[in-house]
Amino acid sequence: MASTISPSTSPLCYFYTSPISRFACTFKIRASSSSPTTMAAASAAKVVPAVIVGGGRVGRALQEMGNGDDVLVRRGEPVPLDFAGPILVCTRNDDLEAVLQSTPQSRWSDLVFFQNGMLEPWFHSKGLGDADQVLAYFAISKLGEPPIDGKTDTNPEGLTAAFGKWASAVAARLHAGGLSCKVFDKDAFQKQMLEKLIWISAFMLVGARHPGATVGVVEKEFRSEVCSLVAELAAAAAAEKGIVFENGMEDRLCAYSRTVAHFPTAVKEFKWRNGWFYSLSKKAIAEGKPDPCPLHTAWLKELKVV
Repeated sequence: MASTISPSTSPLCYFYTSPISRFACTFKIRASSSSPTTMAAASAAKVVPAVIVGGGRVGRALQEMGNGDDVLVRRGEPVPLDFAGPILVCTRNDDLEAVLQSTPQSRWSDLVFFQNGMLEPWFHSKGLGDADQVLAYFAISKLGEPPIDGKTDTNPEGLTAAFGKWASAVAARLHAGGLSCKVFDKDAFQKQMLEKLIWISAFMLVGARHPGATVGVVEKEFRSEVCSLVAELAAAAAAEKGIVFENGMEDRLCAYSRTVAHFPTAVKEFKWRNGWFYSLSKKAIAEGKPDPCPLHTAWLKELKVV
């Protein structure tokens, strides 16, 4: 993402920060004759208490969606051993190593990762296997603003998705905050994860080639350019993972881009984003095969990223 945006404020990850009781009252009262207090209490009662790692906008927002029984763990603090609920990890990608070291190994299976990007290689290197993940297509640009959910004209039901043993609990928490969230199995989630990775890698790279271009400018003025890159990255990802994406990816990603049109663009967090596609290119070239992502490689070199 752009250098002025932290992961907690990227267009893939907006969060709700208004008091949940107020939102629940405003939203639920239209659908029921129950009192606002009753409706808010009922909504909160469905939320499983969690350990929340990270006291930034993400962590604070998730805490507000709870019922007051969550445990907030800040940087450098240990994750409690005697807590039965999920551990929602809401830190920067580069802080994940420290989070893991602060978490008792017996609790690693309860970790739920909210980070953007390709985490699979890191998961495997740590023996985490099929770790719980959330694809957060919602965001808040600053404290006090209402959330912008990832609902588009191609996906009006929303794009946020969760996978893993705590997926239903995470979905219930987000629903309590007025946000959408689907629960997927591993195969379906992997496709969604890769599609999101393709979005952030393609739109940020194309935008970086045109200084000052926002996500909306990329979608509107450089659509042919970005769609060519999306198609290339999708083909490489599909071949690497042995999957078939649903038709219409370019339209879906462009539709999402219109919902976050004002966000700036830049290539960042390379290791976790474009770096995965570049690793496929390096692997193929080392084996004497054609680069599966020649456009991607050329533009990375053009910008002196590699």
